[in-house]
Parts: sequence; C-alpha cells; structure tokens
Amino acid sequence: MTSALPRFPPYPIRGVRVLHQRQNCAPHFAHVEVDFEPAAEGFSFEVAPDLTVEHEPAEDVPRFFKAVAGGIEEQLRSPEHKVVIAARVVLRRARTETAGSHELAFRIAGYLAARKALEGTGYPRC
Repeated sequence: MTSALPRFPPYPIRGVRVLHQRQNCAPHFAHVEVDFEPAAEGFSFEVAPDLTVEHEPAEDVPRFFKAVAGGIEEQLRSPEHKVVIAARVVLRRARTETAGSHELAFRIAGYLAARKALEGTGYPRC
C-alpha cells in the first residue's frame, strides 16, 4: 500500500529571505522575501500590492518578478522532493542594484527561496 505524497507547503511559511549576490566580471544581485501559503492545488505566484522597487530601467522589474516565480516553481516541481505542490507564493519584498540585478540573478534567488522553504519543512532533497 502506497501512501499519498505530502503537500507543500503543509502550513504557511512566511518571511523566507534570500540574498543572492556574486561579485565577479558578471555580477549577480537579487534580494527577495517571499511567503509560501497552502493552496487548494497547483502553483500560483503574486506580487504584494504594496511592493514597490526603485530600479532603472523600470521595465526590468516585472521581468525580475517573473524570474523569481520561475525559479521557485522549477525548484518546487523537482522530482527529488516527492511532494504535491499546492502553493500560493507571495513576493513581499525585492531589492535590486544597478549593476548585477538581472533575470538570472532573480531566478536563482527564487530557486534558493524555494529550497530554503523546503528545508525548513524537512522534505527530502538531494
């Protein structure tokens, strides 16, 4: 008899903060804080309505948010975790820097935030 896979997150996980920073000839900078809330099913991502980010050019910011969502979803859906994803993820805070903030940096920050949330609940990972 096989037991059903656990659902993620099992309870609200709030204030998961990640600073992804790498200094070299191709710098990375992304600072995010996200909340993981249980949902009925699937994965949803939203930006807190009061979140503002000062960044030039301003049109980069929505792409950064989308990259965070992509990194989180990619990590959560990894088969190594053996969980059913039922998560509503809310981006609460984000910070950028002129040099180093780009989509890849925010995708990695999202990936790391999901990994941190999974580790905090004790789900298996490689």
